[in-house]
Amino acid sequence: MNTVLTIDLTDPDAFVEQRHHDMLAWLRENDPVHWHATEDGGFWAVTRYDDVAGLYTDHVGFSSEGGPMLGGSFRSQADPSAGRMLVASDPPRQRQIRQVVHRAFTNRMLGRIARQVTELVDAAVERALADGGCDFATDIAPELPAGAVMAMMGVSHREARELIDLTRKMIGFRDPVYVDTSDDERLLLAVTQAEIFEYFAEIVRARRRDPGDDLVSFLIEAERNGRPWPEEDILYNCMNVAVGGNETSSYTACSGLLALLENPGQFESLRHRPELMDSAINEILRWSSTNAYVMRVATKDLWIGDREVREGDSVTLWNASANRDPSQFDRPDDFDISRSPNRHLSYGIGIHRCVGAMLAQTELGILFRRMTDPGLNIGLSGPVRRLRSNFIQGITRMPVVLR
Repeated sequence: MNTVLTIDLTDPDAFVEQRHHDMLAWLRENDPVHWHATEDGGFWAVTRYDDVAGLYTDHVGFSSEGGPMLGGSFRSQADPSAGRMLVASDPPRQRQIRQVVHRAFTNRMLGRIARQVTELVDAAVERALADGGCDFATDIAPELPAGAVMAMMGVSHREARELIDLTRKMIGFRDPVYVDTSDDERLLLAVTQAEIFEYFAEIVRARRRDPGDDLVSFLIEAERNGRPWPEEDILYNCMNVAVGGNETSSYTACSGLLALLENPGQFESLRHRPELMDSAINEILRWSSTNAYVMRVATKDLWIGDREVREGDSVTLWNASANRDPSQFDRPDDFDISRSPNRHLSYGIGIHRCVGAMLAQTELGILFRRMTDPGLNIGLSGPVRRLRSNFIQGITRMPVVLR
């Protein structure tokens, strides 16, 4: 690559074709705080590890209230979720929301989720073994978030998979696997968000009649200044947890399994050295960088490196680049399950560190302990298809043979 003009970080096909790694590497080396012009304005792309980590923890100069992603319904600071949804809030409101949402991630709840996920994964693997194989991306990986949704929200397996279908459609609004891409993107997002809200509104109505030990009940019980949360706040945070959990754990599982299959020496090491599981999961998280970037909005005129950023500018923090920055990671383009230290940014850092980080570690641990069982033989049986998105790096098709 010899010119920055070839770089388009909004092009989802660059991510499908894996060209974005070269784009981000070029920017990291030559233009680490890059202004990316678009038809409706533009945004800054920050690609070096130290800069990205610094912006994650600067809650004075940068706001999260513009939402986490570019485009669609998360476009501006005037978004209706601002200050209501955990991922689109700033202190002190962010802290208050997090305290309530965190009630659904206690050790007791994690134990309940672990049991449910284990049951679903084991059943899915047994079905795949009986059939001689499956599509890992649709038949096994989604059972991670399905188990979490069942335990956290008190719904059935069918209802959990229904919610996963909706969140897939919302995040995959540019992918023909999930939507008619000839339709207007903003309309697609609005309609899908309304469907997710209606899904949760029904659960809220049921929990108001019969409260339980689940996330929805915790949100209903929450108060602000002595008053219950408005209905919209409850729905936004149900959606926040669902989208964040559904779309990251299963896509990370797919990317992780693919990395192990493409690096058979690493796969065999993990089979024979289960004590490497924790470091392997962190390497899978770094390697996958499922959330390619997150967005912030500058709250004042300031400088990032030698670039002047204006108040109101959108600034994107590229995890997918920071996680392969050679100044932070030795041999960053090598998949190494024994990598240490491994201070990846896939969960973010600071007050916006993913509230479900421990849940993701638990889910992925359950899955990969099963996948690396010495008695299980697994391999690709067809081409892999990647999600058409520049926000979530995922795999939508991954046929495998299991024996």
